[in-house]
Amino acid sequence: MEITKHEPGAFSWADLATPDLAASKAFYGRLLGLDAAVDVPAGGDAVYAMLRKSGRDVCGLYGMAPELRQATGGRAVWQSYFTVERADEVPARVRALGGAVVREPFDVMESGRMTVARDATGAVFAVWEPRRAIGAQVWGEPGALSWTELYTRDTEAAAKFYAGLFGWSAHASGGGNGAEYTEFRNGGRPTAGMMAIRPEWGEMPPNWSVYFAVADLEAALGRAAGLDAKTIVPPTEVAGVGRFAFLQDPQGAAVAVIQLAPAGDAEPR
Repeated sequence: MEITKHEPGAFSWADLATPDLAASKAFYGRLLGLDAAVDVPAGGDAVYAMLRKSGRDVCGLYGMAPELRQATGGRAVWQSYFTVERADEVPARVRALGGAVVREPFDVMESGRMTVARDATGAVFAVWEPRRAIGAQVWGEPGALSWTELYTRDTEAAAKFYAGLFGWSAHASGGGNGAEYTEFRNGGRPTAGMMAIRPEWGEMPPNWSVYFAVADLEAALGRAAGLDAKTIVPPTEVAGVGRFAFLQDPQGAAVAVIQLAPAGDAEPR
């Protein structure tokens, strides 16, 4: 589905900070069947690589700064973005809701304005005020983003935080293995999910994870294995939604791939 606008509060973009930009571009291009990356100057020697499908923006990748490399132990990490009308209004709201500002609002050339924040439970996310760039221009079809999910140790605090920040409503239901799953809705439409971090997941920090749609889950997992990725959550079915699996890419980032059910809701979040 081609997208021309993302509503305020919607999940609208994701990018990967990676210790090996060339390797990450090759991996995701081949895994998802995307066009060759387009490198956009990002100041100095830095570049921001855009992966595209049929000329439409899908996601971004960039080389990690030394401080982020140290913080993650050199492991690549995906970041989820949510659209806002004014990025400059976000820091005060984040702080009032118990979160913290990781990076104050700044312009991304003429593309837009953004800020990076940490929610009240410790998960980092970004907000995007669009100007020339809306974020993802294609959604929910093979190769494109389709969902984002928060993992946290305090789902009640997280629900309160995002309700205050974006106006989301939280709708909890039973999940697999007795786990509760929360669907966040933005203006009545699904925009993101949330689960509590389970003890068996170990010392996982609170985080946002992203999902990419694929046409054939088994074929995607086969390609991933051939590209030296690991399957860390095996294929799992969610009734009425589809079948997904989590991978660890060769640079260490966790990412989900999902084969959406025919009736799955693939509309923009």
